[in-house]
Amino acid sequence: MLKHKRLYTLILTCTILLSACAFPDNKKAENQVPANDQLNMVQTAVDEYQKANNGLLPIKERDESYSLYLKHPVDFNKLKPKFLSQLPGNSFENGGIYQYVIMDVDKNPTINLVDLRTSEVLKDIRIRIDASGKPLQLGKKVAPNVYELDYKKYGFKKKPTVPSPYSNERLPVYMNGGNDFVIDYRLDLAKVIKKQKSLPKPGTDIRYLLYKDSPILPAYSPEFTINDKKEPVFKSKVKKY
Repeated sequence: MLKHKRLYTLILTCTILLSACAFPDNKKAENQVPANDQLNMVQTAVDEYQKANNGLLPIKERDESYSLYLKHPVDFNKLKPKFLSQLPGNSFENGGIYQYVIMDVDKNPTINLVDLRTSEVLKDIRIRIDASGKPLQLGKKVAPNVYELDYKKYGFKKKPTVPSPYSNERLPVYMNGGNDFVIDYRLDLAKVIKKQKSLPKPGTDIRYLLYKDSPILPAYSPEFTINDKKEPVFKSKVKKY
């Protein structure tokens, strides 16, 4: 009986250890929540770098083809080790799930994050499309320059979605006329709008509402605004700006 008890204890211990080793990086504690101390640490380093370099920012150079939220990623190589002793645990460069980027580079450089789990899903969709060897087939028109993907032609069982970085929602993935993926954040925007005491006029890009109280940016998104019913819509749907 004692021998069996010892064997059970050994098996249980090994199982726990193996589970810990197999725990994926994106489930680590430092990857789950964008900790304020990590954001503040990078913000301070960026501020000090800019002050010491005549206003220059530690960013990776990207051309005009990159969208607003992906255009100015932090170049940690310029910050280490003088301005930053260690990389944030949740950064992509340190095996984490967030890309650190700088917004408002001209007036008030501010550290924000892009959730790279979204990027991975989009990359997988692109790989499946390319692997099919079929010409790109766009489906139903959702808004001007926004289309559904004819997903069945590429072996998808259902319409592609990505996990929202703001909620438990699954957000639809569409394509524009330039064959770039765009993510529909209207579900998240609808929730945020209900909490606002005042809203901008129709025609104003309202994506900023998503990251007003969150460091995470709505990457791969077209512009959204509100209609006269205070509903989020693709900005291109509003006739008068």
